Amino acid sequence: MIKYLLNCKSCENEFESWFASSKEFDKLKKLKLLNCQNCNSQKIEKSLMKPNLASSNFKKDKASKHKNNIKKKLREYQKFIKKNFEYVGENFAYEARSIHYNKNKNKKNIYGKASTKDVKELKEEGIETSTIPWIEYKEN
Repeated sequence: MIKYLLNCKSCENEFESWFASSKEFDKLKKLKLLNCQNCNSQKIEKSLMKPNLASSNFKKDKASKHKNNIKKKLREYQKFIKKNFEYVGENFAYEARSIHYNKNKNKKNIYGKASTKDVKELKEEGIETSTIPWIEYKEN
């Protein structure tokens, strides 16, 4: 089996397709059995494909680096929140309503825990909230 990157000369669409062999591609093209997925044109040309040399370890390493970058960004975000917001714990929904409805109360930034139901109810009341993933990590 061989995979080719195919180009449509009519609409410039690129797509991949598998063939039993290089000869099979030529045979199908000659019989006009190849067509563009986008515009149905038969003006299809194959282009060079770079070989896929990446090992599974390379892919795992890349995924691991990406995961670590996400964790790093989340930690930075959490650090910012802890520094600039007041933690209200399980009282988040109550405190959010208190700030929203009490116009005399100082507006402050808060964070804490709320159930999905609480967040939905706050939204229905016109109280904006944001949910972020919160990861616990140990500093060694």
